[in-house]
Amino acid sequence: MTTAALQTVLTVPERFRGPAGVANGGWIAGTMAEALGGDRSAVEVTLHAPTPLETDLCLEHVANTVSLHQGDKLLVEAIPVAEDLTAPEFVAFNDAARAEAGFPGWRGHAFPECFACGLREPGDGLRIFPGSVEGTDLVAAGWRVPFTVADEDGVPASVVGAALDCITGWAHFKPGESALLGRLAVQIHRRLYAGGAYSVVARATGREGRKLFGESAIYEVDGTLVAAARATWIAPREA
Repeated sequence: MTTAALQTVLTVPERFRGPAGVANGGWIAGTMAEALGGDRSAVEVTLHAPTPLETDLCLEHVANTVSLHQGDKLLVEAIPVAEDLTAPEFVAFNDAARAEAGFPGWRGHAFPECFACGLREPGDGLRIFPGSVEGTDLVAAGWRVPFTVADEDGVPASVVGAALDCITGWAHFKPGESALLGRLAVQIHRRLYAGGAYSVVARATGREGRKLFGESAIYEVDGTLVAAARATWIAPREA
């Protein structure tokens, strides 16, 4: 017996770009996780190819997988993950906010228009600028959620995914360095709300050739874990 596929059309607005001309990987990962119906369970999203902006794409749900296609080309695939994701330790909001002064992107940013970590206007992008937390192996940023990214139910999973995404790269990057997100596992434990103050925290967890690994988390001011992620990045080939 063949399981019927449920297909819908997804179009990524220009606002949610990462590198020029393509979608922010975390935004896509959060969107796919929500489509799979994570419901506090972890979802692993693999980005096979960059997702174009302002283009009608096919979102297909079959059994326990969700995939995104442009014509016959597979762009993204999401599957459920059985275990809970490991989160880096809590960093107090004021300490996370102070760490932003050391954000490497101030001195060189490969993707300054990125929705999550780019130097966009307040309210347009998320403006999450992680820097090193003194005396730890963590990077962190204090995030006050703009009202322009939430609705009456809170912050959508797509935006949560974006917030968890880039910071895992900045746990590795020096000024001007970059990589492309290859995989992001996302687990959302509770809602975030517009106007709320949150600590976004990450650490680098290893490197294997061109693959960079990291984990991230979002915390409320009292240390309650809101969401966690596990990332794999692909660094560019050396010239």
